[in-house]
Amino acid sequence: MDLRSKENKTLQPFLKWAGGKRWLLNACPTLFSAKISGRYVEPFLGGAAIYAATAPKKALISDINEELINLYMCIRDYPKEMQKELESLHKKHSSKLYYRYRDVEPDDPFTRAVRTLYLNRTCFNGLYRVNLQGKFNVPIGSKTNVCLPTDNFLAWSELLMKARILACDFEETIGKSRSGDFLFADPPYTIRHNNNGFLKYNEVLFSWNDQVRLASCLIEAASRGVQVVATNAHHKDVVALYNDCFNISVVNRSSLIAANSSNRGRFEEIVITNIQMED
Repeated sequence: MDLRSKENKTLQPFLKWAGGKRWLLNACPTLFSAKISGRYVEPFLGGAAIYAATAPKKALISDINEELINLYMCIRDYPKEMQKELESLHKKHSSKLYYRYRDVEPDDPFTRAVRTLYLNRTCFNGLYRVNLQGKFNVPIGSKTNVCLPTDNFLAWSELLMKARILACDFEETIGKSRSGDFLFADPPYTIRHNNNGFLKYNEVLFSWNDQVRLASCLIEAASRGVQVVATNAHHKDVVALYNDCFNISVVNRSSLIAANSSNRGRFEEIVITNIQMED
């Protein structure tokens, strides 16, 4: 299987998600050009930018965020219905409608999925944030397009049909990887770039202990013959977790999600891999 399949080459992520990695395909193209005999495995799915761009024929994808995974499953199973609902919301979108959707948490999986995507597209700066009670609490943003010209839910459905989709901790997913698989891991960054501050993305903090546990899981996966590519903040403590077992390269990226535009800029990240990177 060629990770850089020509199929679905124009497929775009339908979510705006913090830390998206589509830029990595251009920064390190050789990482995603290898042919693999097994599956594509991704334990921190998020906005699925790499998954969409590589369009693997077999995959195991997961995220601990149950709302996110429910959305992917519903787009897999009900692509036409999702498009129809978004078109309806596009016509009716207003501040009143936004806060009504934000304040109600439906039990039906499809209605929840519609809510998740609607809020993602119309909330402030595309942020996903919840309070201590686990309630989504981002205010309305300035964007009013509920439907996007890049939407292709039928193509997404076809791609997701090729994957096993799980809502679970990363350790469970990585533990299922086997020799011949290609594993891409892009965890929440516990440490800020080049300093000691901490970041909180959801109501559950991805702690330093989680970082240590992740490193152990990736080292074990590599020992089983899994091709591993992971990203993280460029920080000495993170580098130390992987330095003895993986090749580490420093790459620059732009930060596009921040409340204040003055806080956006270019940051150093690291790519951690057991694949030989070409210049």
